[in-house]
Amino acid sequence: MATNTQTARLSDAALLPLHALDPDAPLDDLHWLDDAIGDARVVAIGESAHYTRESYRLRHRLLRYLVERHGFGAYAMESGFVEGPVVDAWIRGGKDQLGHVLANGITSLMGLWTEMGAQLEWMREHNRTTAQPVGWYGIDLGGSNVSPRSGLHAVIAYLAQADPEFEVDPIIQETATSAPSPSPFAFPAIVAAYGELASEQRDALTAGLADLTMRVTGRRLEYVRRTTVDAYERALRVLHLTVSIDAAARAMARGDQEAIMFTRDAAQADTVEWILRREDRILLAAHNGHVQRWPTALPGRSPMTPLGMHLADRLGADYLTIGMTMETGQALNAGADFYNGTLFADLETPQSGSLDALMAASHAEPFATDLRRLSSADTATMRTVTCQRIGNYYTDLNPLEAYDVVVHLPCVTAATPAPDALADSPEDVQQAFSQWMKR
Repeated sequence: MATNTQTARLSDAALLPLHALDPDAPLDDLHWLDDAIGDARVVAIGESAHYTRESYRLRHRLLRYLVERHGFGAYAMESGFVEGPVVDAWIRGGKDQLGHVLANGITSLMGLWTEMGAQLEWMREHNRTTAQPVGWYGIDLGGSNVSPRSGLHAVIAYLAQADPEFEVDPIIQETATSAPSPSPFAFPAIVAAYGELASEQRDALTAGLADLTMRVTGRRLEYVRRTTVDAYERALRVLHLTVSIDAAARAMARGDQEAIMFTRDAAQADTVEWILRREDRILLAAHNGHVQRWPTALPGRSPMTPLGMHLADRLGADYLTIGMTMETGQALNAGADFYNGTLFADLETPQSGSLDALMAASHAEPFATDLRRLSSADTATMRTVTCQRIGNYYTDLNPLEAYDVVVHLPCVTAATPAPDALADSPEDVQQAFSQWMKR
């Protein structure tokens, strides 16, 4: 008999209750993770929307469990790779102020919240007393995925040590100096400005980056002797990511608005593999649309290949992904007025047939379910799902293919802004947050 998704629910046997989201609470309710993760080297935890208090706290709690019970050695996040060392240095005892670290070491507004600061404080304290410190990595393009400035600065600084007699192409020097601030609020302006560049200028920048990549790649042994293997490999990874930003900008300037999605997720996967050459096991935190093993389709766009599909293809059973659903509350505003300071929007009741609606009907409190260990009846119920929610819009989904585990949060709320981090942020970020907090 067909299952009616309007009244369908998972059986009690499929429910793994989460008794707390508080990162400091006892961890006994997470024991199901032991069997769920097995020997996976990358455990990815998604979220339906960025900047919610509950998802920050849950990821913090999962990190603590995986570090303390399973020896995970790294936390990788949907944040710029080039900026990541600022965070990693601080959690290993660096002297920067936490507000500076949150504002400058974590991109795309991901760090401007007290909940994120609390996780970094836990990592720093853990590293202070352990023989096996936990590292921090960003996996994303850098510059909030819109500006090549931070990447070019890092590469130029490296070349000053590795190749001090080399004169960097003037177009690259100029771009490093004049490129817009890497603020997510600057995205529309940056895209428009690049589109207004003369084709000769775009071609010169792209050619300069290609020449620079060839030089850095060909002189590896010489550069390693002058610096270190780690410094060289980090600089080369930054350079590749900066080339990706330029390639995506070129594509968007000629009208290909989907290029950034394909380019970005493939680059993220390359970065995760880069991290795996240094770390044995990683907790990876990013949006559901990145970590899922199912094509991601934004409204009006063609389905794209997300990070999770790349990693599943490359890592096989070493990749495990946890999706996240939500029911009520406030989540990131995906509308155009986000850029005017309307950062969050009220969530509507989950649409019938969605993964969110099924999970909401199954239990009133936070819980998880392991999709690989469902009964035949629960599997049949899960097969009736056709989509999942991203904010207040929906994208096609087969959850049994997309995720290994799903966590449900009945109510999500805006995370708490960190005053010190906001004070160290660009003016446009401060203004947007000020407008939001006045509402």
